[in-house]
Amino acid sequence: MSRALLHGRFTSLAHSLPHLPLGKAPTPVRELTGLTAAVPVWCKDESVYGSGGWGGNKVRKLEWILPDMHRKGAGTLLTVGGLGTNWGLAAALYGQEQGFSTAIALIDQPIDDHVRAQLVRLRQSGATLHYTRTKRRTIAAAPWLFLRHISGGTLPYFLPAGGSSPVGTLGYVEAALELAEQVAAGELPEPSHVVTAVGSGGTAAGLALGLRLAGLQSRVVGVVVNDTLRLNAATVAALAGRTERLLLERGANFPPIGLSADQVTIVREWLGPGYGHATREAEQARSVAATNASLEVEPVYTAKALAALLAMASGGLLDSGPVLFLNTYGPR
Repeated sequence: MSRALLHGRFTSLAHSLPHLPLGKAPTPVRELTGLTAAVPVWCKDESVYGSGGWGGNKVRKLEWILPDMHRKGAGTLLTVGGLGTNWGLAAALYGQEQGFSTAIALIDQPIDDHVRAQLVRLRQSGATLHYTRTKRRTIAAAPWLFLRHISGGTLPYFLPAGGSSPVGTLGYVEAALELAEQVAAGELPEPSHVVTAVGSGGTAAGLALGLRLAGLQSRVVGVVVNDTLRLNAATVAALAGRTERLLLERGANFPPIGLSADQVTIVREWLGPGYGHATREAEQARSVAATNASLEVEPVYTAKALAALLAMASGGLLDSGPVLFLNTYGPR
C-alpha cells in the first residue's frame, strides 16, 4: 500500500506538495453490527491514525501542512480553535517534533471534564496560548498575533480552525483514495453515503473531492457540529474546488471534477445549542456505540455525527446503504 497515494497517482506533485508520513495507513474498516437494522453500517476508524502525539483526522492534514511550512521557511504555526481544540493540540505536538513553534488563539466553549483535561494537555504541549474568547476579538487581535509570532523575520504560517486550508484538505483527498483501494480489495462494499462530522469543512471537502477522483459514487453527508463558522454545502464545495485548483496548479493531471454544492449533503439538525454543547441524541449514540459496537465517540464531534447517521438511516434518508461512518476521534 502506497503511503502517499496522491503522489502515487500524480507523480509530479512530490516537489511542489511534499508529504510527511505521520501515521500508519490504511486505517481499518469494519462493519458495525447492532447499531441499526435500517441499513448496514461500516466504520473507517481514523482514531488509530497517528503516533505518540494526538491521533485522528487532524494528523492527516498535518502530513501536508508541516512539510509545506518547511518549504516556505516558516518557524511558527498560528491557528485558532475552541478551548478544547483537538486540532490545536495535534498541531502543537506534531509541530514540535518538526522543530516548529505553535501559537493558538482560543475561543470560549462550554466547559466540561473533556475540555478541562484538554486544556491541561494544551498547557503542557509547549504551545503559546492566547485566550481571545470570541470570534470577533480573535479577528481584531489578528494583526498583533501575526507580529507577535514573527520568527526569523518570517511571518507565522496561518491556518484556519481545524487546519482546513486547501493544503490541509489534501489529507482527506488521500484518505478517500485509500478508501477506494479498500473497496477495490473487497474489504468493504462501496458505500452509498459517507457520514462525517463537520467542524471546519476540510475533512468533508477532501472526501468529496477524493471520492470523485477515485471514481466512487459515494455521497458525503456532513453533520455540522460548529456554529461559529459558515458551514454549508456551498462552502464545502468551494473548499473542494480550491483544493482541486491547488492540485492542478502544482502539476496533477486529471479531468476537472468541479464539485458542486448539490453533490454533497450538509445537515445541521444535530448541532444542538451550539459548538461543544452536549445533546441527548449524541449521548444516546455514544452509549449505543460503546455497548453494541465497542466504538468510542466523543460528545463534540463524532457522537453528533453518529446520532445523525442513526436517525437518518431509521428515517429512510440514506437509501439502502451500506453507509460508512468516518470515526475521526483520536484519543491518546
